[in-house]
Amino acid sequence: MAGIAREHLALALGLLLAEREAPMPAPPAWTALPHQEAPAGAWDTWLLLGGRGSGKTEAMARYVRDHLVALGAAARVGVGAPTIADARDTCAEGASGLITLHPREFVYNRSLSEARHVRGGYVKFLGSEQPARWNGPQWTLLWWDELALCNVASFEQSQFGLRLGADPRLVASTTPKGANFVQVLSREPGTRTTRATTHDNPYIAAAAVARLEARYGGTRLGRQELLAEFLEDVEGALWQRAWFDERRLAPDLVRVVVAVDPAATATAASDETGIIVAGQGVDGAGYVLADRSCKLSPDGWARRAIAAYDEFGADRLVVEVNNGGDMVTHTLRTLRPHLSITALHASRGKQARAEPVAALYEQGRIWHTAALPELEDQLCSWTPQSGQSPDRLDALVWCLTYLFLEPPPARWGAV
Repeated sequence: MAGIAREHLALALGLLLAEREAPMPAPPAWTALPHQEAPAGAWDTWLLLGGRGSGKTEAMARYVRDHLVALGAAARVGVGAPTIADARDTCAEGASGLITLHPREFVYNRSLSEARHVRGGYVKFLGSEQPARWNGPQWTLLWWDELALCNVASFEQSQFGLRLGADPRLVASTTPKGANFVQVLSREPGTRTTRATTHDNPYIAAAAVARLEARYGGTRLGRQELLAEFLEDVEGALWQRAWFDERRLAPDLVRVVVAVDPAATATAASDETGIIVAGQGVDGAGYVLADRSCKLSPDGWARRAIAAYDEFGADRLVVEVNNGGDMVTHTLRTLRPHLSITALHASRGKQARAEPVAALYEQGRIWHTAALPELEDQLCSWTPQSGQSPDRLDALVWCLTYLFLEPPPARWGAV
């Protein structure tokens, strides 16, 4: 088997070397839409904010290919996405992915998530799950896809490696979800921003656009996902986007808590089960570490909560028991008999519980260590009059109340 593997490698390298000596194959015919053209003039960051289906991925994949052709063997390209699966399935192998668009120009190693271009340049596909993996590699070009959903710590680590060549550049494509660090990036002096809505791509089926517009047109979600708008704060909401700072890295933590706000039912129409992880640092500040909210059965959300408990080394699982009572803790105990659980019973309204936690944010005592767009959107859009069930918000409130606001009263007793 080893001999066969070596033969395949030798064949791939032989084809690669042969093509490097041959004329470049003509790229597939393509006419860029105006928003898919790289900005003119001097810049070090190109931020493409686009609605769903606006052609963001194809624009960036073709820019990466042109960079590889121009720099040849000197090109070193890092391609980042929210997860390694996203990088592979969208940026490399997706319908508009780099390898899909130019299959004859690459020797692609799927298992290593890397590729060699016929001109000798190197491409590495990485997810944002593990920031440490970005610590070390150097790049002539970085492409971050769906940047607003990526771990900001990984994005920041990647910037330290963007230092090869005479003109290292960052290109990023994303739907502008509520990630504060993306808005900060858009305002930096070296950034050029282009925008596109879903309607700006004439190649999308008209029926699909009409269906999306009928369902989401005029809504906040539609403005974000179709019109590529950064959503501003809602009047009457308890949180403001300016209070979030996803750039803050957590110090050593003295406590970590996972809070769960279970859904009352487990159907397709049910509310989400809010699952939030937060900790208290040695500096006394609070750090929101993860949002693992989901729509799952009781067994499903319980397993997800326990997985978060283990992943972050939590010392307490806080669970709201208004919906489900003893059955909630029983579900968790069935999976982990000796789990440290505190059961909470809401005796005050959502606004009364949430206001002290929002005040902690306003005082600069709470930080987000990653982009948490769904949570942040809910925090900044919920009002007491909205009629929504803000499950992520509720779980966050329980988590931070337990950590910072008051000693747990008797009715919060450990179970």
